[in-house]
Amino acid sequence: MNIIEIQRVSKDYPLGSTTVHALKDVNFTVEEGDFLSIVGPSGSGKTTMLNIIGCIDHATTGSVKIHGKEITTMTDKQLTDLRLHRIGFIFQTFNLIPVLTVRENVEFPLLLMKKQNFSKKEIRERSEKLISEVGLLDHIEHRPYELSGGQRQRVAIARALVTNPDIVLADEPTANLDSETGEKILELMEELNVVEKTTFIFSTHDPDVLKYAKRTVKIRDGRIVAN
Repeated sequence: MNIIEIQRVSKDYPLGSTTVHALKDVNFTVEEGDFLSIVGPSGSGKTTMLNIIGCIDHATTGSVKIHGKEITTMTDKQLTDLRLHRIGFIFQTFNLIPVLTVRENVEFPLLLMKKQNFSKKEIRERSEKLISEVGLLDHIEHRPYELSGGQRQRVAIARALVTNPDIVLADEPTANLDSETGEKILELMEELNVVEKTTFIFSTHDPDVLKYAKRTVKIRDGRIVAN
């Protein structure tokens, strides 16, 4: 079953007196539980594609469906709810809150989900389970500055998964890591894809990471060149 359906999506950005065509008539689908890589050189449109799937940016034209629901016509509130409850994000710059501990960073998305009314006990249990799964239980009270780059990325992965999202989007998740640490992060994502049944979509320009993907979509100059 398809969890994401993208049809004839284009994205244009004004740049002074010209227009940048970031995506051009893009079509592809993603199945539930997939571990998909969007690969292409810098500037090819990878991040733009992830931002549109993640409801951070809007397509100029075309259709984007998540769980069969058209997101291009949703209100800002509906998109915010979708991001919060259905989608997790892992950024290459980690985006952790520096004054919070590992535990507090992972718990933070649950505190934003006010409607769910999680008890303190539930929040603690969910965060500790994922912190344990990413191998950081011994660092649970540490702050980001006390962690290595690989450890910070593990915190970001736990935070992305704590709301039990259907989809996790990872934009160049190994870009700021050495090759050995990057491989360990991809192996961890692959393992969590199996254990948590979460759909992972990650972008990369590094051909060495493609061996981890179940499926690869290649993009160049805003167009899908292999799918």
